[in-house]
Amino acid sequence: MKLSEIKNQLANLDSLSFLLPNGTFVPQNFHVTEVGLLTKNFIDCGGTVRKETVVNFQLWEDSTDEDHRLKPAKLLKIIAMSEQILGIGDFDVEVEYQENTIGKYDLGFNGQHFLLLNKQTACLASDQCGVPAQKKKIKLSDVSTQTNSCAPGGGCC
Repeated sequence: MKLSEIKNQLANLDSLSFLLPNGTFVPQNFHVTEVGLLTKNFIDCGGTVRKETVVNFQLWEDSTDEDHRLKPAKLLKIIAMSEQILGIGDFDVEVEYQENTIGKYDLGFNGQHFLLLNKQTACLASDQCGVPAQKKKIKLSDVSTQTNSCAPGGGCC
């Protein structure tokens, strides 16, 4: 999700919740301890120089602060301050949250809750580093129904 989409959703919410990929919620007493602008400069395995910029939210929970509840309006104020001070633009947002280790998640929204979505890696230069292209799978039973079939009178011979 882009930052603008998150702000639009926050403006229409009364409460704020984040649902983890395993179906459990980040505890309600979480804090957003950071809103940052992260830029990653890197080179892929094919030699192309790349740059990726994201807005980062860090969620943290304090087990001694059971009564804390972050309201959507308060998060909007934190975002506005970050935009002004850090010059944050309308970038994709990723979320950091610690379970056993710090996890990074993409962000979605289901109409009621923000969804922490598992991030995936990918080869950005698969055409240059030997990753074979995926072949289209077809059923042999469908081959005879194709127009270029090698059936008698099919025109392939």
